[in-house]
Amino acid sequence: MASDLFSDKGNIAPFSGAPHQERASTSVAQPRELTGRMVFGLLVAFFAVIVGVNAFMAHEALSTFGGVETDSSYQAGQTFEREVTRAKAQDAQHWQVDATVTTAAGGAAVLNIVARDASGDALAGMEATATFERPTDRRLDRTIRVGELASGHFRGTADNIAAGQWDLIIELSRQGERQFRSKSRIVLR
Repeated sequence: MASDLFSDKGNIAPFSGAPHQERASTSVAQPRELTGRMVFGLLVAFFAVIVGVNAFMAHEALSTFGGVETDSSYQAGQTFEREVTRAKAQDAQHWQVDATVTTAAGGAAVLNIVARDASGDALAGMEATATFERPTDRRLDRTIRVGELASGHFRGTADNIAAGQWDLIIELSRQGERQFRSKSRIVLR
């Protein structure tokens, strides 16, 4: 019996108890050869992604950031000495300028300004302007009209001003020339 399983050539005869099945031939895929063109393409694609992401992020940063203090540092530097001279002249006047901000119905901010000279007399013949500047976003800045109620007493209203921190800038001028400027951080509730 043992001789029936093997033929004269030493090959194994197929097992007769199971149906004969052919094996599917599987071919092993040859690995792709890494060429110079492929490396160049991958390098270009890599840097294109980096440049694209950087361009997107720079655009978003520049289009959404409104907290710039000055438009031109160069121009601000050119006017610095003049502003220092104005500040010294303002301090020498010893004016007393008091401002109060109250919130009215509907979210309006009412600004009252009382301006007096060194002797306590009301400042006559002055024009006042006021600006609410948002420290974090200059696009929200609001200049309001301030009217004179009486000599040295001014009032203005800013409608629908949001709660939070603001810089209140008050300027008093006479015949178009600025005589006084103050900048104060306030919190509106």
